[in-house]
Amino acid sequence: MPRYHQLGNIPKKRHTVFKSPDGNFYYEELFGTVGFDGMSSLLYHTHRPTQVKEILKSYSVAPKVAVEKNMESLSLKGFSVPSESDFLKSRKTVLFNSDCHIVLASPTESLTAYFYKNTDSDEVIFVHEGKGKLRTHLGNIDFEYGDYLVIPRGMIYQINFETANNRLFIVESKSPVYTPKQYRNWFGQHLEHSPFCERDIHPPSELETYTDKGEFLVKVKKQDMIHEYIYAAHPFSVVGWDGYNFPYKFSIHDFEPITGRVHLPPPIHQTFETAGFVMCSFVPRLYDYHPQAIPAPYNHSNIDSDEVLYYVDGDFMSRNNIERGQITLHPAGIPHGPHPGAMERSIGQKETEELAVMVDTFKPLMVTEEAMKIKDGDYFQSWLES
Repeated sequence: MPRYHQLGNIPKKRHTVFKSPDGNFYYEELFGTVGFDGMSSLLYHTHRPTQVKEILKSYSVAPKVAVEKNMESLSLKGFSVPSESDFLKSRKTVLFNSDCHIVLASPTESLTAYFYKNTDSDEVIFVHEGKGKLRTHLGNIDFEYGDYLVIPRGMIYQINFETANNRLFIVESKSPVYTPKQYRNWFGQHLEHSPFCERDIHPPSELETYTDKGEFLVKVKKQDMIHEYIYAAHPFSVVGWDGYNFPYKFSIHDFEPITGRVHLPPPIHQTFETAGFVMCSFVPRLYDYHPQAIPAPYNHSNIDSDEVLYYVDGDFMSRNNIERGQITLHPAGIPHGPHPGAMERSIGQKETEELAVMVDTFKPLMVTEEAMKIKDGDYFQSWLES
């Protein structure tokens, strides 16, 4: 997301001496992606951020594959994923490939006993139920229902939940997450026809700075392993930073839908892009206004991508018997479209109140054992006419 932001105190010039009021050095850190070619920020710490006292256990969190080469359209009951008190244990990967992990989570307690850092992936956390505060070493962000929390790889964070019932839809991306380039000019500014703009994107606004030394547990994810590190200084030791690489939130309720006289294709709903997949937001909108328009989406073949839809709220007019938190997977290579009767019901309708998140991957998705635990019948047969 190409936007400059600054928080806290920073020196006038990069890579120069910067001291606290009592004369102690602040320690500069370049926090960047894609080598030295991607988004980056410069951070200034009260203590060196490199002080590791001990490395404890390491253990695998790699998803267990149930179906490696899947060609079955699936429906998963997302709200059937069991709740867990621990934030990391609550995360259940249901679909994945080499570019992304699609995860469901229902944590009941805040993440405060340790700090977490995902060095494999950017994370996009969609908040379906719950509210609270995302706390990171670059500042804090309040969140609530409908918020996307975009957390770049390497970000150290905790989460405080104000509620016990929390439902999260998480996508971990092996490549950086950006806003779609078709919405931006050559300077990076969002264009006038973009369905959202910089005013809708909320970076951290509250910076917590600690000078504590001691023993601080940081759980680091790398190559589907969790490595437990004990750091000698508090991870939230940043007194100031500036740059382009930082967490932010964007509410699905701030996505302004693009509509037309006849049905427009799914890319008009695009919200995020990566090298391996795109994410889209389906929001309440007016239907197509041609007098003979068919609002329901036409049948289409996914030749080049697997399509995942996470249903949030509202009336999903193209599907029958859909519940909140349900996930459908339509694999590449076979056509799909509205359920029987959905096209006919849509004719003459003026608007929809549906709310959903879509992930289209460019590589096939593998189905995990966790997904098979919440599989909802033989969804692939749901297009048969009675």
